Amino acid sequence: MAVALKVTDGEEGEWAVLQVSGEMDLVTSPVLRQRVHDAVAEGRRSLVLDLSEVFFCDSSGVGVLIATRRLVRSCQGRLRLILPAQSVTDASHVNRVLAALGVRRLFDVYPDISSAVDEEASPLSA
Repeated sequence: MAVALKVTDGEEGEWAVLQVSGEMDLVTSPVLRQRVHDAVAEGRRSLVLDLSEVFFCDSSGVGVLIATRRLVRSCQGRLRLILPAQSVTDASHVNRVLAALGVRRLFDVYPDISSAVDEEASPLSA
């Protein structure tokens, strides 16, 4: 049974929020890449990727996250990721993959949407 990637658009103040669920792999990652490009093309410069419902991420998914960071930074924008540290559904998979590849420190990570869009909140430590 193939599991698709689902991306839902939302807004929290000036932040565009893309809620991502499912698997981020070679087949599904282009969906997220396109949604990020669409948001930036619409003029969104503050972007939150909620990855709390992503239960699998391979190198293609990591590549999309790194490309998103590069794109947002090139527009003088801001990118924040939501990656819960622990979860019953093992949503911390993405956090572990980023840490294992040594790229977790490249991202500002928050535990939930409310802290990600709060200008006073500090990101979680890598």
